[in-house]
Amino acid sequence: MAYNMKEIVATKKPHFTSGHRMCAGCGAPVVARMIMRALKDEDHAVVANATGCMEVSTFIYPYTSWEDSFIHTAFECAASTLSGVEAAYKSLKKQGKLPQEGDTKFIAFGGDGGTYDIGLQALSGAMERWHDMTYVCYDNGAYMNTGIQRSSATPKFADTTTTPAGSVIPGKMQSRKDLTGIMANHHLPYVAQSIAFGDFRDLYEKAEKAIYTEGPTFLNVMSPCPRGWGYPTEDLMTINKLAVQTCYWPLYEVVDGKYHITFKPGKKLPIEEFLKPQKRFRHMFKPGNEWMIEEFQKEVDRRWQELLDLEEMSNK
Repeated sequence: MAYNMKEIVATKKPHFTSGHRMCAGCGAPVVARMIMRALKDEDHAVVANATGCMEVSTFIYPYTSWEDSFIHTAFECAASTLSGVEAAYKSLKKQGKLPQEGDTKFIAFGGDGGTYDIGLQALSGAMERWHDMTYVCYDNGAYMNTGIQRSSATPKFADTTTTPAGSVIPGKMQSRKDLTGIMANHHLPYVAQSIAFGDFRDLYEKAEKAIYTEGPTFLNVMSPCPRGWGYPTEDLMTINKLAVQTCYWPLYEVVDGKYHITFKPGKKLPIEEFLKPQKRFRHMFKPGNEWMIEEFQKEVDRRWQELLDLEEMSNK
């Protein structure tokens, strides 16, 4: 399907509006706005939002940036809250207590803390029970809302307040969790990894597929954080571009078990290009720390090759 992104941005109902209080240069509101634009103008959404940056900055009573029904729920239970709403909606509609026309979609948003870690059990349960809902993780790679503590989404060697880079440890010592792969292994009808990149086509297309695929679907979208990552606010899109072109954050989808990489860089850039603009990795460029960059590059290369192999094997 061909998309005219300029027309979509200019004419489609945003569902997520301006007036939020997210930081300048934050990726999360850009992600939320484009995902909610994928909702048809005539359709309605029920949005559940786990506690986190997005919730505390977009729904400050009595003000809201959400045009649709919005539920603020606890850190750990965005998926279970929304699955209960979806089940109640189906029951009420079956009983004839709700209008039969129109469509209501169920969309959850959670950061990596509320998704990779605290909310993983609720997310896995909702997906396994096959609720007709879309879960979106806006992954900023740490617990940014509570002081930039490491999460299982934090990349290796990153400097955070709980993994400070210094003479004792060189930042976080563990590799980041592959949550997109974990969700793909739930055998869902649609799983995708995306980013606010280029003309937003990749993110919009995947959001539309996720929202309008029947059954449980999952989107993992990288959402850079200028405070936690340490880049100038105006460099948001540059960071996004480098994440994709170094293959740190591959763009791909899994449709009924079949892997499809939606962007393959013509010339894969070295990981230094992504790491260097971020203060959380500046210690890696000090003399004697070259081994960290080499190790990081090996991990990126290994995961990229695994993804290429999965694409090849699943499409034979």
